[in-house]
Amino acid sequence: MHSIKALLDSRATGNFIDKDFFHTKGISTQSISRPILVYNVNSSPNEAGQISEVVDIVLCYKTHSERTLLAISSLGKQSMILSYTWLKDHNLEVNWQTREVQMNRCPSQCEGCHVI
Repeated sequence: MHSIKALLDSRATGNFIDKDFFHTKGISTQSISRPILVYNVNSSPNEAGQISEVVDIVLCYKTHSERTLLAISSLGKQSMILSYTWLKDHNLEVNWQTREVQMNRCPSQCEGCHVI
């Protein structure tokens, strides 16, 4: 198991993991059939070029876990970025003053985070 900090980015269009962080962990990847062009926030092409690989991993946070695909790209200072779609699907409860995140409204494919 590896520990990583993720940036929650409501403007991101996908879920990503940094190629430098990822490759140091020795986890296997999957090639994708059509490479994906990547653009930065300012609409310039990302220096890492196209995305050609993804990784299938299990994300864990406290009692929450889920299996997800992350695209591998150069993210600069970030190790992982989770997108608007991920945020919408999980509908997090955030206490901004204490910086506490509650994950009790997750989609059904997540494990361990549902209120019964």
